Amino acid sequence: MLDPKLLRDTPDLVKEATIRKRIGSPELVDQWRVVDERRRGAQTRADAFRAEQGKIGGEVGKLKGKLKGGSSPELEALLARAAEIKQQYEAAVAEQSSAEAEAAELMLRLPAVPDLGWPVGRDDSENVQLRTWHAPGREPRDLAAGELDHVALGQKLGVLDFERGVKLAGSRSYVLRGAGALLYQAVLRFALDELIKKGWESQVVPVLVTEKCMVGTGYFPGGRDQAYVTQDGSALVGTSEVPLASFFADEILDEAQLPLRLCAQSVCFRREAGAAGKDTAGLYRVHQFDKVEQVVIHKADDGEHAQLHEEILGNAEQILQKLGLAYRVLQVCTGDMGQGKWRMYDLETWMPSRRAYGETHSASALRDFQSRRLNLRYRKLGEKSPGFTYTLNNTAIACPRVLIALLETYQTPEGSVRIPDVLVPYMHGQTMLTGR
Repeated sequence: MLDPKLLRDTPDLVKEATIRKRIGSPELVDQWRVVDERRRGAQTRADAFRAEQGKIGGEVGKLKGKLKGGSSPELEALLARAAEIKQQYEAAVAEQSSAEAEAAELMLRLPAVPDLGWPVGRDDSENVQLRTWHAPGREPRDLAAGELDHVALGQKLGVLDFERGVKLAGSRSYVLRGAGALLYQAVLRFALDELIKKGWESQVVPVLVTEKCMVGTGYFPGGRDQAYVTQDGSALVGTSEVPLASFFADEILDEAQLPLRLCAQSVCFRREAGAAGKDTAGLYRVHQFDKVEQVVIHKADDGEHAQLHEEILGNAEQILQKLGLAYRVLQVCTGDMGQGKWRMYDLETWMPSRRAYGETHSASALRDFQSRRLNLRYRKLGEKSPGFTYTLNNTAIACPRVLIALLETYQTPEGSVRIPDVLVPYMHGQTMLTGR
C-alpha cells in the first residue's frame, strides 16, 4: 500500500511506476485522487455537522432548563434543526465510508514506486546479470554423453516417483523416497542452520492463513489466482514470508527491537495457474514444495534497507556456494519485479538438463509497502508518533527445485550422485546416492 500523501503530492511519480511495472494504470491514480477528494469532502462535512450538532445540543439543553419541561416555538425549531443535521451528518458519514472503501480498493491495485536507479525493463528478458559464481572445476555445462536428467536419474536411483505422485495428488506432483527424502530434508535443514548460526530467529508458522495476511503482504488481490483458497476463506501460503511478515501486524514495536531477522521452514503451495503445458515434467514447477525463508523488519531508513537487502542476498549466495552449485545474480527489472517491490534480485542456479540457469531464489526490498497494509509500526527513539517499518524477504533455499541442480551437477560416471560434503552430516554419514 502506498502513502496517500505520495499520491496527493506526486501523482506523476506513481503514474510512472504503473507504466514501468506494467501494474495498474495512470488512470487508476486519477480515479483514486477523485475518490480521495470525495472522501475528504465528506469527512469535512461530517465534522462540520457533528460540530453543529454539539452546538445545537448545548442550546437545546439551556433552553429546556429555562422552560422547565415546557415547550416553545424556539425549542421546536432547534429540535427540528437537530433532526435535519442528524440526517445530513449520517449521509456524510455514509458517503465518507463508501469513498474510503472505494479508495482502499483502488489503492490495493497500485504498485509501489521502484528505486529510480533500478533497471527499467518490460519483462524477465531485460533483467541485468550482475555476477556469476561456480566452484573450481564445476563450470556450468550441459549434460555430458551418458548423463541423465534429474527425472531419469531420480527414477533410476529409486529416490523419485512421479507416477505415484500423480496418482496421489494429480499433475505436478511427486514423491521423494528413501535417501531422496533424506536429501530433501538435509538441504532444508542445512539452510535453516546456516541462518540460525548467524543469529536469526527461527519460527514454526501456520501455512493456512487469513485473507488479511495475504492482502497485508501483497499476495492478494493481485495474486489470488495462484493461491489455494479454502471454503472458509483462508489460504494456503506460497511462502512463509506471509506469516513471518504478518507476525507483528497491528502492533507498535520499539526502535530498539529492530532490526528483526526472522526465518522459517515451511511447506508452500502454488496453483501455477496460467502455466499449463509449461515445465510439466520433473521438479521445476510443482504445486507443493518446501522453503526456508528470511524476513527482516527494520526502521524506515533507505540506507539500512539497501544494506539489509545485500545481507539477505549474501546469505542465499553463501548457502549455494557451500553446496557447490553454480549460480548467477540478476537485478530484476521494473517490469518483472512485482507490485510491492522497491528493489529485487533473483538468484538462478545452473541446471544442466535445462542448459540454462533456473530461478531458485528471489530477494525483495519493499520499504513500507507491506507494513502499511499490515499496520506494522514502530516508535522512533525520542518521538511519540509511531511510523511504519520497512520489510524485506529472501529465499534461503527451496526444495525440490534446487534438487534439479544438485542431482544433475553431482552425478558420477557410474550413475550415482555424490552428496555435497556439507550435507553428509544430515544424511547420517551417507556420501553417495547409489540406488535402492
